Amino acid sequence: MVIGVAHLSPILSIVFGILILVLPRLLNYLVGIYLILAGLLGLGIIR
Repeated sequence: MVIGVAHLSPILSIVFGILILVLPRLLNYLVGIYLILAGLLGLGIIR
């Protein structure tokens, strides 16, 4: 299976969701990182 840009957002959501359940203190950082990555993916800066 080839992981492309379309698969990256759902994979990040699952990983960050698990990390938030395990380490709730990381919530602010993980949400911030996710939003930055989602924005970069949406603009096409990261392929």
